[in-house]
Formats: sequence, structure tokens, C-alpha cells
Amino acid sequence: MKYYIIAGEASGDLHGSNLMKALLRQDLNAEFRFWGGDLMQNVSGSLVKHYKELAFMGFLEVIMNLRTIAKNLKFCKQDIATFKPDVIVFIDYPGFNLRIAKWAKLKGIKTHYYISPQIWAWKENRIKAIKRDVDKMYVILPFEKEFYEDKHNYPVEFVGHPLIDAIADRTQVDEYEFRALHELNEKPIIALLPGSRKQEIRKMLSVMLSIVDDFQDYQFVIAGAPSQEYSFYESFINNPNVHFVSNKTYDLLSVSTAALVTSGTATLETALFKVPEVVCYKSSWFSYQIGKRLVKHIKYISLVNLIMDKDVVTELIQNEFNTKNLKQELTIILDDYERTKFFINYYDLEKKLGGKGASEKVAGLIYNSIN
Repeated sequence: MKYYIIAGEASGDLHGSNLMKALLRQDLNAEFRFWGGDLMQNVSGSLVKHYKELAFMGFLEVIMNLRTIAKNLKFCKQDIATFKPDVIVFIDYPGFNLRIAKWAKLKGIKTHYYISPQIWAWKENRIKAIKRDVDKMYVILPFEKEFYEDKHNYPVEFVGHPLIDAIADRTQVDEYEFRALHELNEKPIIALLPGSRKQEIRKMLSVMLSIVDDFQDYQFVIAGAPSQEYSFYESFINNPNVHFVSNKTYDLLSVSTAALVTSGTATLETALFKVPEVVCYKSSWFSYQIGKRLVKHIKYISLVNLIMDKDVVTELIQNEFNTKNLKQELTIILDDYERTKFFINYYDLEKKLGGKGASEKVAGLIYNSIN
């Protein structure tokens, strides 16, 4: 079978690669063409466009790149028409993917969506397009099934969260070797996960690094995103207590004592590694004002708190994300008693997410539905 997969972000590349591996176990003749990244490219098939070319952050950035987005949409449709896939698999990335799904549905191509757009948070009116244009929806958060089926009468499959697979299947790093390889000393590690886009990395690190001198008994290690070159990070590494590790976020988290994490998928990854964290978020004033009005009914921004429906991790948002508050919150999560509470909540979180097997389950559902 021929599979056309569209993933527009680093997390989509990870989940797309694991889905492709699972599809190859189901379908020995699977042929892939995809928008994604290095992880998907390492599995099989042909990379059409890298997600590095597609990452625009915030409302202003999207508006400034409308012409590029329009060109990409036109090119994608032409590429799909030439490839003639048996199914298109969309992975998150809704602004782009839902437009392609509308076109594909009119062309009679099967449309499957893996990792639902977060319409429970904002743009709930997208449900109309999803009902009309998406043949099968596979959701990865437990409350999403209830949202779609009970509120909108749209059947979906809850498959569990693919991050559990990605973390369980990785080779455990030797901590001594990891520290030696990356020239880290014996101090406990505070991991800094500032995001993957240049705009957010600059904003996040300017505050995250402002507290380094207040925690001399620890070393701070920046998790470099695979989409950015080392040269971009160099200007931030000007303190002997600040280090850098590129494209080894999981290895870094596995040996970290605590983490400061930009809101997004990384907050959940950190929790699944059982690392106490502070969640941070800051965007441009304009983007934040619009976003705040669109998601005013949502209590939390971090996936950890959303899934647990309570305050498990502290969220420092916009003006609250400052040196004083960050120092205070990091001090709290380094306390032994507070850390015990984290570990109990993280255990419950993993149970709610449904355990291992998401990639295999989705692959089986896709393959069986097109045969």
C-alpha cells in the first residue's frame, strides 16, 4: 500500500517515524512519501519537505508567511496527485492538514488523522471540517474521546499516547558515559527545554538562564532542538555552569534532577521521565492577547495538568514567567517532600494515558481499513 504522511513539527516526526515502523511490520510492501523530518527519513520512503521549512510561531508569524504557506499547499496537492496514495495520514499540524484533507476528500482519497488537532482548546468550529473531511480520527488523550463522541457525536479511536512507546523503546543511556561525552561534571542536572523555534528559544532562555547563579550546586544543560544549529545557541552558553546537548533530549531527561520546560509536548515527555518540572510560556504580546481570548475556557496550558485535571506542575505564563518566580518554583521542586508528590502524580498520569502500543494499534487500524 502507498501511504502519504504529513507531519509539520518535530513531535510529528517522532510519532510519524514510529507509525511507519509499525506499518512496515503490518505491510511488507508499504511505500511512503511524507512531509516530516530526519527520524521519518531514517525509516523508509521519500521526504518531500522538512518540518524546519514549515515552522511558523504565533499569529503574526503566520500572517507574514501566508504566501509561503499557500505555495506549500499547492505543491502538496500536486505531489499527492502524482503519488496516488491509498491513504493520507495527517499528524496534528491542523492549519495545513485540514486544508489538504478537504481537498483530498473531494478527490476520493482516504483521510486518516493521527493525533487530533486540539479543538477542545480552541477553534472548536473545526469539528465541522473534521466530520466532513476526515474518515478516521485516532486520539491520544483520554478526554478527547469523550469530547468528540459525547459532545459532537463523532466516533473516534482512543489509541493511547505514542510518547509512552517512544520512551519505553529507547536504549537507556549510561549516565557516567553521557556526562563524560558531553563534558558535564558531577553536579545534579537541571534540564532546560526552551522549545524548537528560534523566536521561543530566545524568549525562554533569556529568563531561564537568569537564575543560573542562584543554584551553584547544580549545572544547567540546554536541550538543543534538532531543527537548530549549534551556532544559534552559542551566544547563550557564556556561563561555566551552563552546558549544551544537541538532539539528546530523552537522554538528558533520563539523568536530570529537575527541568524548566516550554509549554508543549515536552511537558508531557518530562513527566513520563518522572522529572519534576516548571512549565514556562511566553509569546509576543499580540499573539498572547489573541490566544488568551480564544482559549479562555481552558484551565491549563500544560498537557500534564490538562490530562490530570488538577495542578500537578506549576505554569508560569507570560508576565508570571520572570526571574523571581522561576527561582522560587525551581527551589520548590528541588525539595524532597515536594518531589515525592510529583512522582505519585506522574504514576497516575501514565495509567491514564493507556500504556504502551499506540503506534501498533494505529498501524493496524489504518492497514485493516484500506484492505
